[in-house]
Amino acid sequence: MATETQNGSSGASLEEPLHIESEAHLEDVVDDHNVVLVDFFATWCGPCQMLEPVLETLAAETDAVIAKVDVDEHQQLAGAYGVRGVPTLALFADGEQVEQQTGALPEDHLRDLIERHTE
Repeated sequence: MATETQNGSSGASLEEPLHIESEAHLEDVVDDHNVVLVDFFATWCGPCQMLEPVLETLAAETDAVIAKVDVDEHQQLAGAYGVRGVPTLALFADGEQVEQQTGALPEDHLRDLIERHTE
């Protein structure tokens, strides 16, 4: 499968958000990294756009991988995770989903969620 992106290596944190290309890609990212925060977003969504710089900061400054799923491109994947509104943020730790929240959450709240699962 040649769809692995330049950020797709296992183990280490990524410095910028990783765009998910398929359900299998998301599963691989969750399996390969200890903590993954998945942003289910839409390009037309105002709160999603406001959240973008926060997610970029978290990708650069935390041990979590920030993954982005465009719900318009991946409707079945969003449906599989019960996404009813955007943005929806799902946090995975050690391969298991541990949190899911809808709405543009503040950076300190997201950082606390990540840090609770990286220690």
